[in-house]
Parts: sequence; C-alpha cells; structure tokens
Amino acid sequence: MKKFANWRVNTVSILIFLFGAAVVSRLFFLQIVERKLFEAQALGQQVGFSSITGSRGEILCENSQETKGKKGSGEVKSLAINKDSWTISANVSQIPNKESFAEILSKNVSETKEQILSEINGADLYVVLKRDLLVSEIDKIKLLNLKGLSWQNTPERFYPQGNLSSQALGFLGGEGAGQYGVEGYYDEILKGKSGVKEEKSGLGSIFSDSSQISLDGSDIYLTIDYNIQFQAEALLKKVKEKLDIESGQIIVMKPDSGRILAMANFPSFDLNSFSKEKDLGIFQNSAVQKLFEPGSIMKPFTMASALNEGKITPDSTYVDTGSLKYGIYTIHNFANEVYDKQTMTQVLENSINTGAVFAQEQIPHNIFLDYLDKFGFFEKTGIDLQGEVYSRNDLLKNGSNINFATASFGQGIELTPIQIATGFCAIANGGKLVKPYIVEKIVNGKDESITKPEISQPIVSQQTISNLTSMLINVVDKGFNSVAKVPGYYLAGKTGTAQVPLKNGKGYEPDKTIQSFVGYGPAFNPQFLILVKLDNPKVPKSSLSAVPVFKELAQYIINYWKIPPDYDPAKIDKK
Repeated sequence: MKKFANWRVNTVSILIFLFGAAVVSRLFFLQIVERKLFEAQALGQQVGFSSITGSRGEILCENSQETKGKKGSGEVKSLAINKDSWTISANVSQIPNKESFAEILSKNVSETKEQILSEINGADLYVVLKRDLLVSEIDKIKLLNLKGLSWQNTPERFYPQGNLSSQALGFLGGEGAGQYGVEGYYDEILKGKSGVKEEKSGLGSIFSDSSQISLDGSDIYLTIDYNIQFQAEALLKKVKEKLDIESGQIIVMKPDSGRILAMANFPSFDLNSFSKEKDLGIFQNSAVQKLFEPGSIMKPFTMASALNEGKITPDSTYVDTGSLKYGIYTIHNFANEVYDKQTMTQVLENSINTGAVFAQEQIPHNIFLDYLDKFGFFEKTGIDLQGEVYSRNDLLKNGSNINFATASFGQGIELTPIQIATGFCAIANGGKLVKPYIVEKIVNGKDESITKPEISQPIVSQQTISNLTSMLINVVDKGFNSVAKVPGYYLAGKTGTAQVPLKNGKGYEPDKTIQSFVGYGPAFNPQFLILVKLDNPKVPKSSLSAVPVFKELAQYIINYWKIPPDYDPAKIDKK
C-alpha cells in the first residue's frame, strides 16, 4: 500500500514537471523567439495614421496712427479668419429605429421629425442632415448617443469686416482655393499643408503624436490701415449718393516706400456672401485690373519729361489759340477755352491741353516714350495682388504726331489707377520709382518675414522734382478756385477729366467722363499720396467731384496722424 502511494506521488510530480517545462518552453518561444513579431502586432493595434490638413492662415492689418503710415505695431484688426462650422450626417444602415431617431433628433435641431424621416428614408446609405451648426448645438447632439449619427467640423472662411476692402482681399472659393486679391495671390502661403497624423492608444485613450510639426498656413499682415480704408470707402459711398457715380476707386500710398494704406472700390460686396453675387464683374479690383485713359493727371509726367531734358522751365511761355490741328484732327482745350500767353505753371493750373502738347513737342518722341517707360507705364507695377493688368500701349509707340499730342494730356494712352499712383509717388519722393505692396509681413509660428521696399535710382533730377512740385502746389493753391486747399498745409496735385472710349474703339462716349485727382502732402515732406478716380459723376469736371473727396480724405489723414502744419493760416490771411 505504501509503495502504491509513493508511485502516485511520483507520477503527479512528473506530470507537474512536464507541464511546467512545457509552459516555460512556450514562454521562451513567445518572448524570445517570436518577440519581434508580437511587438509589431501590438504596435499595429496601438498606432493609427490619418491624413490631416492644417488651418488656413489668417489675414490681419494694423492701424498707423502712431507710425504715420510707416511699419509699426498698432491696433490689430482681423480681416479673414477661420470659423468652425459643424455638419451632422446619418449612416442609414446603422439606425436601429428611424422613428425614434428622427423624433429625438428633431428636438435638438431646427428640423421637424417628418423632415428628418424624409431625408433618411430617401437615402440608400448616407445622408447629410444639417449644416452650419454651432459648437454649442453639437455639444448637445453628442450627448444624445444616437446610433448612426455622426458629426464633422468643416471650417469656413469668415470675414469679420464684411464689405471692407473686399476686392483687395479676395475670398476663399468653394473648391478651397483663394480667388482674387490677397487670398488668390498668397494662396500657397495661406493654405494649410497636408500631412499624416499619428495616433497611439493605451488603456483605452487616444492621443496624437506631439512631435509633429505645424501644418497650419502662414498669417499675413497687410499694409492697409483699417481707419483710412474705412474712411475712403465711406467717401465713395457718399459721392455715389451725391453725384450718382457708376463706380470709383481710391488709393492711398506712402510715396517713399510704396506701402498701400488704402485701396477702396465702389461698388463693393459682402465677402461672406460672395456666392450670392450675380455680376461676377464686381469681384474685379479696378484699381489694378481695369485700364482707363487718365486725362489731365497725365500732364505732370509730360512736364517732368520736358523739364528734365532742359527744354522748358516753369516760366517758359507759349501762346494758346485754343486749338491745334493735325491733319484731319483738331485738339481743343476743355470747354473750348482760349488762354492766350501762358507759362508752363499756368498750363498745369488751368489744365490746358494745348500747353501739354507744347511741352511734349519740345522733346523727340523716343525720348518721351523713354520717360513714360521710366515711370512704369508700359509694364505691370508688380503689386502683390492677383490679376494685375497693363497695356503695352503699342498704338502710342507706333503712332504719329497726333498720338503723341493726345498722350501728352492723357488721351490715347491706357493705364491702371495703381500705375498712375505709383508714377506720382516718384514725383512726390524725389524722383524714385517704388514698387507698390500690400503685404507687410508673413508670420508662421516664430518665423517672421517682413517686406522690404523696392526703390529705384532717381529717374529724374532733384531739380526737376523741385520745380514740378512747386508747379503742382500752385495747382492746388490757385487752380479750380482752391477747392483742394487745406489751410495750414502745402499740398501738391493735379485734376483730370477724361473722355471714355467707345467699346468699338472709334471715338468717345458723348456724355460720359472719368474724373480724377492725384495729390500728395505735405508737399515738401510728403507723408501720403491719394488717388481718387470717379466713373461718370453727374457733374462736368473733377473740381466738382474728385477734388472735394481728396480734400476730405487728406484732412482726415492729417488729423489722424497729427501732422504739424506748414504755416499758420491766420498769419497768411492777415497778409
């Protein structure tokens, strides 16, 4: 009996030993031999990858009250930002009870039970139930725990200022691409980059890999001053009400650098509702995308050419007979006025067409063309906005005496408002051509890229600029009844009233004009330059339309920047 008991104990011990050996062998195989395989399988269960796209960069601007139009850090305004917009959808096959699903959901969204049921029953697999939901609404919907219901965040572009600077800003189109203006030109810089997001799970939680670099697009700060832009747009609306203009543009620049402080268009549109616009032409930024014949604002460039060549002085005289004949063509002064003997200064003061022709005829055609080229009139300015246009003006380049005669006072030559404004900056800043720009800096995280102004060598002499500025001061002080004059300040400028070519290119509209004024100030130390262009105001000349707009905006900027006066108007009045 004792031997039998020992046998049983020995047998059990052997079995335990064999079982333990098997377990140890299996653990050795799993943990040592097949370790890498199971590590890979475990990692596959814990790590996932999904494609993501970074957020689009924002567009902002800063005011320039303290810096007087120069680069600085003023109050920041958001012009284009990203706004969350949630969408809820249903996977029809996963809904256990459609009646109950529709009833519960209808109590939490602005849809009836019947509407939700209709959408679910009308779909085979997947249906979008509601768009443009707020975060607060989504938070409530998540708590419902409705099987088959899902939600997605689809960020939308939002423009907090509505209509402000709409053509210059542009917008984000339905395909997620920037269109027009800054949004179009800087689309690659603004848009977020695509990448892969790594997700790891552990103990039931999911978290993303924090080592991943940012995929967000860069933020862009414009040179636009919100307050000056707002004022310019308000003035265009005001002149629409008063003179019923068809359209209009105002450009404000820093003449020494080319910074765009305002670029206003009328009519404008609401950037948040651009898809509702029926006339796609309203998206066009006429300041850089529309050619026009500038009229008499061209005369200072004609004078600059002849002055710089030493062929005239401000006091040079000629005798005006009221008209000039070129074969079958006759050139007249505005309103057929006859001025008799006049100086070149008086030619600008009274805006005499025949006087501009006289100045142009003092230099050869090729030299005149060379100066127009130097002022940038045969090429794009290079402004950083989408879709800038220009004219080669081949008709003038290959033209005869009559073509050069009319070009001297701004007819038969096509330019954009930004070309004219940029050319005038060269007159204001001492003779240097600047490249206009609208983006001040680009910011991505801690990286910051600041635009450096591009300024040419002088294209005309300092003496030419000094003489021309004095002549343009006389235009403001003595011309058109001194309507543009701001007491205490010397301002320089020129009016323009141009005809509108017929669409067939043969002649001009009998009852339409483009009226403009370009001026800068203070004249001897220019801080700002303003171009005002009004299409077909219901008055005969620019001194009644564009000039008052210039004066009001110039006065606003002088007050806004607190520019000290050039002289005491009270003392001048006593004299």
